[in-house]
Amino acid sequence: MPQTLKRLLLGGPLSTAQAKHERLGKISALAIFASDMMSSVAYATEEILLVLVLGGTVALQYSVPIGIAIGLLAATVASSYWQTIHAYPSGGGAYVVATDNLGALPGLVAGAALLVDYVLTVAVSTASGVAAITSAFPALFPHRVGICVGFVILVMVANLRGIRETGKIFAVPTYWFIGCLALLVGGGFYHLFSQGPPPPPAAVAAQEPLTLFLILRAFSGGCAALTGTEAVANGIQYFRPPESRNAGITLVWMASILALSFLGVTFLADHYHIVPRAEETVVSMLASELFGRGWIYYMIQAATAVILLLAVNTSFAGFPMLASIMAKDSFLPRQFANLGDRLVFSNGILILAGLSCGLLVIFGGSTHALIPLYAIGVFTAFTLSQTGMVKHWWKEQGPRWQAHAAVNALGAAATAVVVVVIAVTKFTHGAWIVVVVTPVMILGFYTIRRHYDSLRGQLTLRGFVPPRIGRHPVVVLVGGLHRGVVTALTYARAISPNITAITVDLDPTATARLQQQWQEWAPDVPLVVLESPYRSVMQPVLQYIDRMEKQRDGDYMTIILPEFLPAKWWQHLLHNQTALLLKTAILFRRGKVAISIPYHLEQ
Repeated sequence: MPQTLKRLLLGGPLSTAQAKHERLGKISALAIFASDMMSSVAYATEEILLVLVLGGTVALQYSVPIGIAIGLLAATVASSYWQTIHAYPSGGGAYVVATDNLGALPGLVAGAALLVDYVLTVAVSTASGVAAITSAFPALFPHRVGICVGFVILVMVANLRGIRETGKIFAVPTYWFIGCLALLVGGGFYHLFSQGPPPPPAAVAAQEPLTLFLILRAFSGGCAALTGTEAVANGIQYFRPPESRNAGITLVWMASILALSFLGVTFLADHYHIVPRAEETVVSMLASELFGRGWIYYMIQAATAVILLLAVNTSFAGFPMLASIMAKDSFLPRQFANLGDRLVFSNGILILAGLSCGLLVIFGGSTHALIPLYAIGVFTAFTLSQTGMVKHWWKEQGPRWQAHAAVNALGAAATAVVVVVIAVTKFTHGAWIVVVVTPVMILGFYTIRRHYDSLRGQLTLRGFVPPRIGRHPVVVLVGGLHRGVVTALTYARAISPNITAITVDLDPTATARLQQQWQEWAPDVPLVVLESPYRSVMQPVLQYIDRMEKQRDGDYMTIILPEFLPAKWWQHLLHNQTALLLKTAILFRRGKVAISIPYHLEQ
């Protein structure tokens, strides 16, 4: 039943030979990798205005200059990553670039920052998408957390189906949203120039003075628009050949669409005097102002909600890939490097979904509560990646290396300033969590690496003398006499003449009956009855095994556990799991081997 449900939801397994057919063209890749960057248009302007409104009407006038500054920063970062893509055609994410050029520690800082950012991207995008839905349907607002978790699970299942199928699923919503943005911005400029701007509303009272610190806070909030820029560089391996060329073209498309959309929405929000409020998004208010609450408004809201919810897909592509690379370097558990049935890193997808759902529950599905945690990680990765590229060009010193290094140096300097601004302005609003979590993650990476290094040292064959194992004792655990036990005894006789059967006396009548039957079916094997005054099975068995340990001369000891396996999955629920618990306990006892002998039932 579980296997049938898995195949129904995820599809049949794909062979390794089919991997090359799972690659993405530019159109499909744009749908997957641009969804995160494009979705930020829905809330980046809002984050700027939510801070500026504290300074009153005068402060709101700074939204356009801040938007232009962010647009220039986006162009700088995109240019830097375009160079990274061509310098690292096999995949030039921040972790790889920083590790290769700056060393292990900077690479781990970049890796930790990106992993945190991917989790936050899922949480923020989902919360923003649900906010767009609750703006149109306020009755759903109290249920926003449950809706958020449900959407994350849906996107998780879609990604477990494979990268190519995911591209097909996400292509239509992404291009639909781009079309709606073009309609919103184009319609806004048409209204603005044909009818003129609306009269200014009543002045907004200032809650705090307009200071440079307030403007920097607004700038740091708007920098969320740049998240997702690194996605293409991290996912070059997903592209069809020539990978670098296709990835570079896709990045240029992404950055161009982002800049035009973000600047357009910010300009219109300023000229239409949009003042943000908690229960409705800026995009919703702008669409309502331009088109009324008709079908165009609801189409734009629907497209916004869908792209925000599907923007998490960029993280579902990036997080598992980065985790697999770090796992191959022994900084994360090796399970992250294993491809699943559908040629995707299933373990990374499942972990990402679980962590994101946890954040959504903790922060109540609030976009504004999550945003302060958001951009600091990705801009830290930006800075380390571009700094690493400067050193890369300096080491290579190929044609025009100074020009290439200058572009990356400019990108590194710009993003480093943003990191400082975000850390200072948003530290008390939640950014401190990321600042604390990142070193803890790095400590965890080194702990995992030390374990794997120690494991390799302990398992090496250099200087190893294989142990000589004699005819070791075998213990068969018996709960009652049935076909499964007789089969287990047959196996025990095949591996050793030194066999002992043990049973725990929980019912004197049943134990006496077992002893009588034993003389008929296995008179050659001694049956030891273990007393259990506290009705425990585990404790007497483990104590007996430990006593045997003291009597043996260093050989291994095999403990055989007869088990019958029901035919139906639900029938397992009707039986205890004593054998499983015993196997787990025996596993941690040196020199002891637990073997299950299954007897399969037919109905």
